Amino acid sequence: MPVTDSIADYITRIRNAGRAKNKTTDIPYSKLRENISQLLVEKGYIKNFTVITTEQFPFIRVELKYSTAGEPAIREITRVSKPGRRVYQGKDIRKYLGGLGLYILSSSKGIITDKEAREKGVGGEILFRIY
Repeated sequence: MPVTDSIADYITRIRNAGRAKNKTTDIPYSKLRENISQLLVEKGYIKNFTVITTEQFPFIRVELKYSTAGEPAIREITRVSKPGRRVYQGKDIRKYLGGLGLYILSSSKGIITDKEAREKGVGGEILFRIY
């Protein structure tokens, strides 16, 4: 069955793998998911990711990050903009949890965080929030 919201599927797979204390999780490949994974690596929410090409279909293997106490680095990850209700924000993007968490946006400058959007003076669609 095809997935109608690929970003929600991506978020759910990461959230479930973190709660199950899995070291890795496999996610079907798309360029958008690869860009989001790259951003999450840069911001320290996941260890790394690898794009794996098989005969059937490519996928992304995400290595999750945990603290020394075994707690997942991603405490909360929630979809904001959905196919039935898109959420857009202009240049005046507010901070999530006073700057402790991040909003991830799709903008004309690519997939960026709320902080980068404020620095560049752009807005966009708020894909999800992460803490």
